Amino acid sequence: MRIQEINCQSILTRSGIEAVDYALNPYVGCAHGCVYCYAVFMKRFTGHTEEWGTFVDVRINAPEVLAKQLRGARPGTVLLSSVTDPYQPLEKRYGITRACLETLVHHTGFQVSILTKSALVTRDLDLFCRLPGIEVGFTITTLDEEVRRRFEPHASTVRARLEALAKLSEAGVATYIFAGPLLPSLSDDVEHLDRLFRKAKEAGARRVLVDSLNLCNAASWGRVRVVLAKHYPDLVEDYRQLAMDRRPYHSALMAKARRLAENHGLAFEAA
Repeated sequence: MRIQEINCQSILTRSGIEAVDYALNPYVGCAHGCVYCYAVFMKRFTGHTEEWGTFVDVRINAPEVLAKQLRGARPGTVLLSSVTDPYQPLEKRYGITRACLETLVHHTGFQVSILTKSALVTRDLDLFCRLPGIEVGFTITTLDEEVRRRFEPHASTVRARLEALAKLSEAGVATYIFAGPLLPSLSDDVEHLDRLFRKAKEAGARRVLVDSLNLCNAASWGRVRVVLAKHYPDLVEDYRQLAMDRRPYHSALMAKARRLAENHGLAFEAA
């Protein structure tokens, strides 16, 4: 893993994501090494030639830059994060995300939304209680630990994520599940989704955001294909077809997921 400490000129960027005004990415790259990650496209803008998941740039001055930007920014929703995981393993050492949250505590009018695959997020519960309207989401693509290890090798276990979700929910923090990208023939069947939504509801999640696997990016498809060829060779051709056009599959999956989510009393949103 190549780790660099860098200074950034800007940390709060306008976002095109629905219901999100700003994105805040404390790190460049992500050590979780998720095979399907769409953020691999960021390499075009950062000059990195290493394999995605093998480098992380730590924006060590992010809290100070954030404080300056917030003074001139219009109030809105801030997402941590859009192209990295704010609680990836290095956060335990550097605490950049926590320092940014401490900065946000002192600026009213900014609602925080967090999305992570890490149980480390519970460390900052004390700050969440000081951020009105905060929402924390946990990405869970599968309940199968073997599948999880193959596609998300360095992320927290599914059990750890669900336990973290429950802990935050019990403390009064609004939580949700991002079920995505769901993996065709591995985590998208009715039985699996029903179990996932039941566990999410039991842990206190209020809603589910669902997305299908998008392999239009050649780099992402190449990485996924390697895992499929090694562990699930019979699925390679099916995934190849989805890489060319996922629209019919996506529509059918969203209809199925919506029905199951509503059966469990969860608000549903398609990504």
